Amino acid sequence: MNSSIRSKQIIIIGAVLLLVAFLFTRDIKGLVKPTEENGKMPANGQMAGAETPSTSSVLSIETSSIAAKNVLNKSLATDITALENSYKGANGAEKIELAKQLAQKWDDVEQITPSALYLEVVAQSEPSTKTWVAAGNKFIKAFESTQDSLAQPALLQKANTSYKNALEKDSTNIEAKTGLGVTIVNGLGAPMQGIAMLLEVVAKEPKNVKANMNLGIFSIKSGQFDKAIPRFNTVIATSPTPEAYFYLGTALENLGRNKEAVDAYLNSKKLAADPTLSSFIDKKVAELKNKN
Repeated sequence: MNSSIRSKQIIIIGAVLLLVAFLFTRDIKGLVKPTEENGKMPANGQMAGAETPSTSSVLSIETSSIAAKNVLNKSLATDITALENSYKGANGAEKIELAKQLAQKWDDVEQITPSALYLEVVAQSEPSTKTWVAAGNKFIKAFESTQDSLAQPALLQKANTSYKNALEKDSTNIEAKTGLGVTIVNGLGAPMQGIAMLLEVVAKEPKNVKANMNLGIFSIKSGQFDKAIPRFNTVIATSPTPEAYFYLGTALENLGRNKEAVDAYLNSKKLAADPTLSSFIDKKVAELKNKN
């Protein structure tokens, strides 16, 4: 019996992780528009800003720009190319100002990776907690959005480095510590080290959305569904999102609380307003109602 229950839970978790990949390729605010695409402290002798050769070769402004322009209309691509040419020919303060403009321009058209890379340029030239956190947050978003298996570790590493640099400026910064914990949990270090950092964050800020969301996701991945539920409820109380409701439904379903799971899934569907997700949830809801 226990073996059968465990097998069903594993199957459900697998399905959830596949859907997570779908969720993260959609606009986080509404899941309507398709988009592009661990933190040990540096080892002795390793600079916090150092990049591995593989990271540098996989990600560059040039290659990311070319790939991103492939999904833009010709007019937008032409406008960005003109701005990039100005950036290449500029120096000093003018070049940094153009980097800021390009970061915003790419963000406006929902091309996250080139936006993150320009924010990194800004942070390198104007290093501060604020600029490094901005770069780290954008790299994390790019990591969550891309389906490129080569780019994912490089983006995660850049996020990790950015947050470390932010913490070097201000070791008490909650946003940087949260981001660093997220990178650890996602593979750059021992997961429990990242969990400890995120728990430290919620001890200081119990309603921190990013920390609670990632603690909840980790609980689902590790089969600790009872621990996941209060995390997602905290997120929903502060900032309800389709993802939070969907994960909550998953945790409730795995605990046999099917009626509550249905309610959570339907809330996810309502907020997302996405046909693909709606179809998935409709099937899931019908399945759960048949179990009652």
